[in-house]
Amino acid sequence: MINWDEFEHIHVIRKLKQILGSWWNIDVVFTDERGQIKGLDYDQPKLVNHATEEFLSKETVRIHLQETISKTIEDLRTSENRYAVKKWDTAGFDIAIFPINIENDFVGTVIALGFLKDQEGMNRLNEIKERLAVFGTKPDKVEAAVSNIKYIDDQDRQHFLDLVELVAQEIVTLHLEITSREDRIRELNKELGSRYKYENMIGKSKPMQNLYALLDKIKTADSTVLVQGENGTGKELIAKAIHYNSNRKDKAFVVQNCSAFNDNLLESELFGHVKGSFTGAIRDKKGLFELADKGTFFLDEIGDTSPTMQVKLLRVLQEGTFTSVGALEPKRVDVRVIAATNRNLKEMVEQGTFREDLYYRLNVINITVPPLRERKEDIPLLVDFFIAKNSHGIKKSLTKRGLEKLYDYSWPGNVRELQNEIERILVLSGDETKLAADMLSPKILDASDKGKVQGSRVHGKLKDALEDLEREMIREGLRRTGWNKSKLAKELGISRAGLIMKVEKYGLDKRRMTK
Repeated sequence: MINWDEFEHIHVIRKLKQILGSWWNIDVVFTDERGQIKGLDYDQPKLVNHATEEFLSKETVRIHLQETISKTIEDLRTSENRYAVKKWDTAGFDIAIFPINIENDFVGTVIALGFLKDQEGMNRLNEIKERLAVFGTKPDKVEAAVSNIKYIDDQDRQHFLDLVELVAQEIVTLHLEITSREDRIRELNKELGSRYKYENMIGKSKPMQNLYALLDKIKTADSTVLVQGENGTGKELIAKAIHYNSNRKDKAFVVQNCSAFNDNLLESELFGHVKGSFTGAIRDKKGLFELADKGTFFLDEIGDTSPTMQVKLLRVLQEGTFTSVGALEPKRVDVRVIAATNRNLKEMVEQGTFREDLYYRLNVINITVPPLRERKEDIPLLVDFFIAKNSHGIKKSLTKRGLEKLYDYSWPGNVRELQNEIERILVLSGDETKLAADMLSPKILDASDKGKVQGSRVHGKLKDALEDLEREMIREGLRRTGWNKSKLAKELGISRAGLIMKVEKYGLDKRRMTK
């Protein structure tokens, strides 16, 4: 099943639509296989072309468009043409219709509206004015709407068609990728226990899919794991997933935040103490390492430990032994350690604030949890989860405009910040079932407005704008795939040799990008 709303938030598709809008005032909409427009809020359509906006706001016009699309698709099926550019008689201007075919099945179309395909078409402006007036557009809006319409000259026509076709291709690629990810998640979950399934981490984006694949590989191992990521990314949830899908799942899972105590108290918490070893030690106390024996010990904020504590932790990791505070005899334990930090331990090693031998002992398996800004495709899933969790059985939903505002925000506090934001908006909503955008925090609304002001590049040559887009797609793809050019070339639909030429052209080789 196609999720049409999702396409409005995909970065590449948004970029393509921005280019079409800024160069020619052209709007792009999606329709299903029956020609019905999808993913467009008619109350707040957010279209760049005033004429298109006026026409599509009328239900009668949308029915006419549906009929036009259905007839065009039938014509395309009997011809060898990939697309059609034709006059839309209802409005008077031209439209371009590109079918979306997924695995040989026709699922919908990409429609570009609000332009004239040649200079002669400018003679139709009076016709467009008459059509607008017939459908009830106010006289002052008619002039403004018609002034938005541009013609596409010969030298730009192929660029324009390539851009619209690329939108259709991106939809096909995205749909196939999402389907593949969902199948992979289902396969992984068949092998897991129910308490901490991978799906409970919520996320179908490529970074999360890569994370699931890594977790699947290490679930039967006993190696030490270092989980790195920003605050609020869910490092403890990752640690729980590792434990509850491992051979130690029936034993204890123990958690300690290393920044919560000073050295003396932390040592007592980790290793325990004997009666009389210090003031207040009125009885023997087992440490957390002893309680975690045969299980998993999650040491959070490991980067905040002192050099003295680092030495003691190293001994446990190397030898499996420790000595309680005030004791003489060491104790032996069998504990799998998972450490987490939001700090760059490698830099700390270079600065001399973190022991190099402890770093390598911890960093046997390294897991980097992606920040929310790098997996924004997961925002709708997370929003639905947090709403269901905190709405006390009342069915509520965030409006499309509200969701767009969330996409425009950078989320420095990651998933935890998003969770707090949804809890806040649920409280403010009262009995309302629709969570409106204006209920969101000012910082989120302000970030969205600033993003709109900055916008995209709208001046200069079309060739330069397309190269900017190509460079950005390749740069992001190289980082995402770990510089796997064969994999990225397949994703982009070009040959590996062609990708290598473009990498050299844009100076995107790994050595330059990692300097």
